[in-house]
Amino acid sequence: MAALELAGHLSAEELGERYRAARDRVARGHLQVVWLLAEGRGGREVARVVGLSERWVAEIVRRYNEGGPERLGDRRRGNAGAKPLLDAAQRGGLAQALRGAPPEGGLWSGPKVAAWIARATGREVRPQRGWDYLRQLGFALKRPRPRHAKADAAAQAAFKKGAAGAAGRAPGRAP
Repeated sequence: MAALELAGHLSAEELGERYRAARDRVARGHLQVVWLLAEGRGGREVARVVGLSERWVAEIVRRYNEGGPERLGDRRRGNAGAKPLLDAAQRGGLAQALRGAPPEGGLWSGPKVAAWIARATGREVRPQRGWDYLRQLGFALKRPRPRHAKADAAAQAAFKKGAAGAAGRAPGRAP
């Protein structure tokens, strides 16, 4: 591992004070890395002491050198994530399209919704995204209950009448 050079944003004493005062667990760990390096310890030793990889220690040092102690800590809170695939107007258009039949015929499915989204956005869309949007808009997979192929109508009616007493007791009686 190459020697890690720290920018002179803060002295080792100031880093130690900030480390002791930090309440955020991630920021505290990052400050500890920088503080130990500022005291003269090597990157490999700091990685071993703190329990991080040498590569991650180098990344923490890079962030500290670029922006000082404000760049350290948990940066996930400021990350809003990826932009949704469909905006509000396109989502409304999809909801409207789902009220009718799909252009390919049959019933709406994940791949069919994905194909609709691909046409609307001009982007390649995986079939799973279609299923995700179906679920978000309140649609569920619906299949008719299977019919017993070998039973005729008379056998089905007899089964329904006899099901209540099948356990050997009259219906409505407690065990």
